[in-house]
Amino acid sequence: MPIPEVRKGMPSPELSREQFEQRFKARFLDPAFGSLSREIQAITNVAWDAYSDSRKAPRIRKAGPGFSDPDYDLSVEWLAARDAIAAAQRHHDDPAGPSRVLLINGSARSEHTCPGEMSKTWRLIELAQHVFEADDFAVDVLNLSRTTSEFGKTIHPCKSCVATAMPLCHWPCSCYPNHALGQTFDWMNEIYPLWVAAHGIMIVTPVNWYQAPTSLKAMMDRLVCADGGNPDPTTTHGKNAEEAKALELSGWTFPRHLAGRLFAAVVHADSAGAENLRRILVDWASDMHLTPAGKTAELDRYVGYYEPYATSHDALDRDQAFQEEVRIAARTLMEAVTAKREGRLVTAGADLNEPRPK
Repeated sequence: MPIPEVRKGMPSPELSREQFEQRFKARFLDPAFGSLSREIQAITNVAWDAYSDSRKAPRIRKAGPGFSDPDYDLSVEWLAARDAIAAAQRHHDDPAGPSRVLLINGSARSEHTCPGEMSKTWRLIELAQHVFEADDFAVDVLNLSRTTSEFGKTIHPCKSCVATAMPLCHWPCSCYPNHALGQTFDWMNEIYPLWVAAHGIMIVTPVNWYQAPTSLKAMMDRLVCADGGNPDPTTTHGKNAEEAKALELSGWTFPRHLAGRLFAAVVHADSAGAENLRRILVDWASDMHLTPAGKTAELDRYVGYYEPYATSHDALDRDQAFQEEVRIAARTLMEAVTAKREGRLVTAGADLNEPRPK
């Protein structure tokens, strides 16, 4: 079968030297940098050289043994991310190691920046965390509000390499960092090992305009490489689209790098969209071949339904039933993880009753 044409024709995003300098220097707008104009210009000159030369990965080394083309140059940052994933997989597979759960706070709200108040989601995370830790589970908490409140915590958008050909989407993602474009500090290289090490994943999130919050959606998009991604970038010699198309058409196996991990999902909203987002999360995780922990681990609820936002924390205080349902979702995931690691087939959460309003 002939290799399909790689289609091109989009407008160029290339900047002129003047445009580049204007954007690059914008990060030094603070008058405190005023006395450093000469040094900033020197740094700008180096950055322009990297940009104009498209130096995406300035530090590279030969791939070495274990790769299809051991002489191909790979980014040392990508290799470090790959090594971290391999170490996480060993922890996951160790039968003597603790059962591990990844708790994900999907809310972008934080008291440490505007809006100046903690999120209700974080309170629910803490409820679940207490449940797991009380049973000696190891718990990693991924607080996605750090993308809005912490310097350098960035999840860059997915570039949809998979839509060109699945083997062009590398595991872990090799699109970032891209130093030439200033797309650095990509948090996903720390997030991938958290997913790999976990036996169970619990996502707790609010609804933002009928959908997942921005940081949660960005993480979901960037996990596409876990669902069929190519663990050997030398087979496509980086981002060679023609080679990737040929490799896919020769027969791609779509390796499921997170298959078998158990998951739970808790979604809350104030007026609309909770059921829709819960279904999206469950379908998305299932498509990656994660296993649902049980129906009692899948929740969509409303807190302070059509009430003022100003009193929403008070509404959560009153909603003891929902708080208990979150604990039950955590217990269900915990039961499922324990049963799987012990080689038992059970229906997790079967003996946990849903709380009823009094």
